[in-house]
Amino acid sequence: MELTLLGTGAPSGLPRPHCPCAACAGARGDQARAATSLLVDGVLLLDLTPGAALAAARAGHTLAGVRQVLLTHPHDGPAVELPAGLPPAGRVADGRVLTLLSGHRVRAVSMDAPGTGYEVTAPGGERLLYLPPGGAPAGVSVGVFAPAGGSAGKPSGVPAANGRTTASGSSVPSTALASPAPAPYDMVAADVTGRPDAIARLRAAGAIGVSTDIVAVHLDHDVPPGAELDRRLAAAGARAVPDGTTLTVGAYHPVPDVPRRTLVTGGARSGKSWEAERRLEAFPGVLYVATGGTREGDPEWDARVRTHRDRRPGSWRTAETCDLVPLLAEEGPPLLIDCLSLWLTDAMDRVNAWDDAAWAGGGEKALRERMSELAEAVRGTRRTVVAVTNEVGSGVVPATASGRRFRDELGRLNSAVAAECERVLLVVAGQAVTLR
Repeated sequence: MELTLLGTGAPSGLPRPHCPCAACAGARGDQARAATSLLVDGVLLLDLTPGAALAAARAGHTLAGVRQVLLTHPHDGPAVELPAGLPPAGRVADGRVLTLLSGHRVRAVSMDAPGTGYEVTAPGGERLLYLPPGGAPAGVSVGVFAPAGGSAGKPSGVPAANGRTTASGSSVPSTALASPAPAPYDMVAADVTGRPDAIARLRAAGAIGVSTDIVAVHLDHDVPPGAELDRRLAAAGARAVPDGTTLTVGAYHPVPDVPRRTLVTGGARSGKSWEAERRLEAFPGVLYVATGGTREGDPEWDARVRTHRDRRPGSWRTAETCDLVPLLAEEGPPLLIDCLSLWLTDAMDRVNAWDDAAWAGGGEKALRERMSELAEAVRGTRRTVVAVTNEVGSGVVPATASGRRFRDELGRLNSAVAAECERVLLVVAGQAVTLR
C-alpha cells in the first residue's frame, strides 16, 4: 500500500495564519506544513484540504483516480472547493466498513473526541490506522484492536444505489468484519504531539508493536519544528516526514530507537520533570516513583506534589518510595523516578551523613555502597527507566560543610547513573540539550 502525505500539519496549517509565536516563525521552507491529507494508492483520499490537487501534483501524483473521499474531523471555515472529478466527501458511521472496488477495505473507528478514525486494509493485507487531530480511539481493549460489530455502512452524504454501489461508482458497502482484526498495524498516522496518550492506548492494546511505523501528522505549533520536533517524536518511537512524502505501508523502516535508560538533569524549575514525563507519555502503565514522599504540615510541598500528580496521564500509577533497587530488578512497565536528589537526601539521612563524626566513622563508606548499588541496579535493569535529578554544582557554594557534602555526593551520584544511561539530557530554561 502506497501512502502519500499531501499535508502533515494541523487543520490551520503550520505556520498558523497571523501567529507570531516562535514555532510558527521557524516553520518556513520544508518546515512548513499544510493541513493533513492522505492519498492511499491513488484511489482513497483521507481528508479533503485546500490545494489537495496541487499538493498531489507536486508529489508526482494525481487525484484523477480517487474513488472515495472520507473526512475524519469537522472542517471549520469556508467550504473547501471540490476538485473536478472527485466524488463527494463524506464520513463513515463508527464501526461500519466500506470495501472499495480497488479491493481496499476501510473501517471507521470511534474516537473519544469529535471525529472518526479510519483503519485501511490493502488488498495485499497491509494495514494503516489514521486518526483525526486531537483524537484517540475510544474503548480500546487490551490485547486486540477489534472492529466494532454492526452492519454495512456508507459515508454520510454519499448515497448508495440498491445497497451495492455508491452513486459515484466508488465503493461497495460490506458487513463489519466478523473476527478481531490482527494486530499490530503496519503503520499508524496520528496526532502524536497533541494526543500521545492515543499511542499509549494502542500500545496497551497490542495495536502498535515493535515494528509499527508511527508517523506524526496534524503537527501544530505546540512543538518547535526541526530538531526539537524530531527529538520529541523519537522518544515516543515516532517520526515526522515532509509534506509530499510517499511511504510504503508494510515496508521495513527502522523504528526510532527509544533509549531504555535516560537521565534528565537540570536546575530548579528548569522543566526537567516536565521533560521526563513527556518522554513516557506515549507509553502505557508507567510507574511514577516519587522519592520525596509527603511532608506533614508543609502546604507548599503538598501543592508541588499535587501539581505533579494532576498532570500525569490517568493510566499511570504512583509509588512513594526510595527503595529503588528492587523496582529496577523487577520486570514491568516503564519507571519514571523523580528524583535522585531526594533519594540521596534519604540515603544520607539513613547513614547520618550530616554529622561529621558519623560521616568519618563509616557514614561515607556506607553511602558510597548504597550509591554503587543503585548504579549497578540501573545497569542491570531490563525496564525502560527515565530518572530525574538536580544539577546543584553550578551555583553558589553552600555555606555549611553538610551542604557542600550533599552537593559533592549528588555530583558523584549523577555521574555514576549517567554512565549507565543511553541518553542524558540537560534541561535549561525549558530547553533540553542532549549530552549523550
